[in-house]
Amino acid sequence: MEKSEIRAAYEQYWLENGKEPVSVFAFVQPLNITEAAFYDHYSSFDALENDIWLGIFNGTLAKLQGDETYRAYTSQEKLLAFYFMWVQDLKEHRSYILLQKSRFMLPGAELRQLEMFRRAFYDYASSLIKEGYQGEQIKERKYISDQYVHGFWLQALFVLRYWIKDTSERFEMTDAAIEKAVNLSFQLIRSNTLDSLLDFGKFILTRK
Repeated sequence: MEKSEIRAAYEQYWLENGKEPVSVFAFVQPLNITEAAFYDHYSSFDALENDIWLGIFNGTLAKLQGDETYRAYTSQEKLLAFYFMWVQDLKEHRSYILLQKSRFMLPGAELRQLEMFRRAFYDYASSLIKEGYQGEQIKERKYISDQYVHGFWLQALFVLRYWIKDTSERFEMTDAAIEKAVNLSFQLIRSNTLDSLLDFGKFILTRK
């Protein structure tokens, strides 16, 4: 059995039972494969779930990078396009994700399942940041620039959580939230707004 078939069967189990299988043994019985066959692909259910999230991310990115228009975008436009495409792709897994939504509402609770996705997203965000430096869309700041990628990851989690809770038609409110979040983040790291905030923070600290 291929990894993609195991992933699909795992999501189907969640959809039918509303919870994780009690064991790998119980999960593989209806699939007519052995535990050993499962472990040939995944060391645990956490590893399998990581692969589901990574697969969604890689699928989104592959579609974007194959688009000539996307390749000509600025860093800000690329991130906007990524989020819009990502939430579209997430819709294919929405019922599965909603069954696990409690994991994503508490900060940090989701990291086990999203670790591989997080690493891949960090690489992607880092590449956008480098492009932003070259195109002078993003301002390099001593000691601060290295933190930009962490901010973008928190933004990705914000988008995910907002989409999970969104009940608007065609998830229009999520689209609006994405646009506002990305525009604000690039305004902060491009303009002097962040520098002014940092200077004000230093002033307050020195006056204490």
